[in-house]
Amino acid sequence: MSLTRRDFTRQSALTGAGIALTGAVGALATAPGALAADEPAEAVEAASGKGRELGYGPLLPDAAGILALPEGFSYRVITHSGVTTLESGETTPSNHDGTAAFEGRRGAVLLVNNHELGGPRSKVKYPVPLAEGLVYDPAAPGGCTVVEVHKHGEVAEWVGIAGTSTNCAGGSTPWGTWLTGEETENRAGQNGMTKDHGYIFEVDPYDVRANLDPQPIKAFGRYAHEAVVVDPKRGDVYLTEDAAGPNGLLYRWVPPKGFEHGRGKLRTLAADAGVLQAFKCFDSAGLFVDDLSRATKIGTVYGVDWVDVPDRDAQTVSVRKQFADGEVTRARKLEGMWWGDGGFYFVSSFARAESPGTPHDGQVWFYDPKRRTITLKVQLGVNTDDTGFDGPDNITVSPYGGLILAEDGNGAQHLFGATERGRTYPIARNELNDSEFTGVTFSPDGDTLFANIQTPGIMLAITGPWRRQPR
Repeated sequence: MSLTRRDFTRQSALTGAGIALTGAVGALATAPGALAADEPAEAVEAASGKGRELGYGPLLPDAAGILALPEGFSYRVITHSGVTTLESGETTPSNHDGTAAFEGRRGAVLLVNNHELGGPRSKVKYPVPLAEGLVYDPAAPGGCTVVEVHKHGEVAEWVGIAGTSTNCAGGSTPWGTWLTGEETENRAGQNGMTKDHGYIFEVDPYDVRANLDPQPIKAFGRYAHEAVVVDPKRGDVYLTEDAAGPNGLLYRWVPPKGFEHGRGKLRTLAADAGVLQAFKCFDSAGLFVDDLSRATKIGTVYGVDWVDVPDRDAQTVSVRKQFADGEVTRARKLEGMWWGDGGFYFVSSFARAESPGTPHDGQVWFYDPKRRTITLKVQLGVNTDDTGFDGPDNITVSPYGGLILAEDGNGAQHLFGATERGRTYPIARNELNDSEFTGVTFSPDGDTLFANIQTPGIMLAITGPWRRQPR
């Protein structure tokens, strides 16, 4: 059932309705430990737990020149493009991106790792190998590998899917598979491709046979896919789009009546199965919000309606261009998503001239499917000197409270945490180069944080004295 603007306006006015009004908190997180300018420090201290230190302390230089970490933390290189090899003997593909961790056998961890490789395959030095039976389009260089990390340190890697393009983010499913998204709209004949691209594919980390003869999930639409989450209770699937000209959209796919999720079920869907929709936001006064850059304060809440997509396969016009002004809400670089706390968190990486609202260097929103609202949880001010945090991309919910974000911004690149109140703190800094961090995800037991340096393509396992963070 749709949440109308009238319903949202009425709920916002009710005492005890549980919906915060725009600007109710008013914090602006711009640097490690930043507090709201209009929020008393003692109030934050009381709410976050007096005497509890935020974060893990300063980052210490790395003698190996790869990763700066707080005292007591360490890292291990798991895969390295051009250095490590697959079980087939071929090199680890480059351009590591979105990743998820699954519980393996005998204490092992299975990771499905995207490789964001686009364009003609002939121009890529380390493409995903064209493993027999696992290829969608032999002209495309991208795909996923599955990495098995044993508790005693042994590592094995093999192809999960090949012949896809620009595999950026994605998301894990409640039934233990990975959904990988192509961040491209290339059709057959463009950039040497022999098939249409811009789809979601499912990869099973446990069963190679389930990945044979890869089939795009056309019901989810064809556009510049970023991340995906699945509502484990309702079965709805949510997807972000990283695009501009115009800015991208947040989508919802509602399954057809009677459909039950599970292993192998998505590939049975017809191309027009279910309903694909784009979101449309409005404020507590019932006014339409054209772009998420209009929000400037943590605590901002918008109601959400959903508008059907006319042509989800974008046969003649890109999906995001099928809507006129006033029909849907947009945002620049809608990227990482992660399910948690009964809903999902999603990222808008920045806003500049292409956005109609206020410039920023990153927002994190939370969508509550029960209330059908989004709430601004983190707002990063414009980073003027390239030393602060900016450009959040991949994201995960931390078992120690709050969020962990991978930075894809200007200047130094970080992994950083954000508390429930939007305060931020550093976890790691890339000392190798200026490449972005990607694929941030915890092991199932919460002991290890995995993350990637996208270029040249390095997967890292970070361990240390993790502890519960204050709010």
